[in-house]
Amino acid sequence: MADGQFYDPDAEYEPDPEYAATLAPDAARQRRERVGPTGRPLPYFPIPSPLGDHGPARIIAMCNQKGGVGKTTSTINLGAALAEYGRRVLLVDFDPQGALSVGLGVNPMELDLTVYNLLMERGLTADEVLLKTAVPGMDLLPSNIDLSAAEVQLVSEVARESALARALKPLMNDYDYVIIDCQPSLGLLTVNALTAAHSVIVPLECEFFALRGVALLTETIEKVCERLNPDLRLDGILATMYDSRTVHSREVLARVVEAFGEHVFHTVIGRTVRFPETTVAGEPITTYASNSVGAAAYRQLAREVLARCHVE
Repeated sequence: MADGQFYDPDAEYEPDPEYAATLAPDAARQRRERVGPTGRPLPYFPIPSPLGDHGPARIIAMCNQKGGVGKTTSTINLGAALAEYGRRVLLVDFDPQGALSVGLGVNPMELDLTVYNLLMERGLTADEVLLKTAVPGMDLLPSNIDLSAAEVQLVSEVARESALARALKPLMNDYDYVIIDCQPSLGLLTVNALTAAHSVIVPLECEFFALRGVALLTETIEKVCERLNPDLRLDGILATMYDSRTVHSREVLARVVEAFGEHVFHTVIGRTVRFPETTVAGEPITTYASNSVGAAAYRQLAREVLARCHVE
């Protein structure tokens, strides 16, 4: 989008009927009563005002020890939506699989320098590792399989849990948001991400086995908060891969809302073939399919995150 132009959340477009059905059995009622997929009244999240200057950054860890729940997809598309709203965003690929880098069109195997080098090599600056993405205002600290060695090598380091926080510190005044895509585990790399972060977003697939692991994750967050990072808090739980046409999806979402209440984001991300397509294309859904319901969902999530962070 051109400078000074922002997406209008109330602009009318014709959603794909089949996909719209995955979000609401009765879409007309939801529009009329402004009831969200979580069953709660859906607040209005205003378009954020442009910023006069940038920084210091708020660091968000996108975390869930279960794989395949939408962490990487959410990191890419939330970051792209925040950048659309004029925020400067840094995405940190903190998974040795390098999925975040791949999702932005980067081949991890061709990289000479990654976040691993930034963690382990003294004298290396972040500018030497940073990559510009195709999204204006959004940069990337890439990763590849080398990062898996850091989990072993950091064990003998002093203040090993704070290695990522130290690496990100020089960048804090250059960005408004830093979003860390964590690996699907609760190991030392994830603890590093939680120690560096101000808050956590937990993407949660609307499926029973994904729900079972949330208690373990919240326990880990509480331990990090008590012992390493007292400022850490839970921004929210983000329901992903939701399909209201299935009883199972509806039951899981209802149980999540019952258990976590206002910690559950009003925004719900539905299933759509557009998300795997964007991975192949190497770009966010906000540019690949700008008028899609999936793109609108992540723009709404960006506005909800900004509202929860009280940065308007």
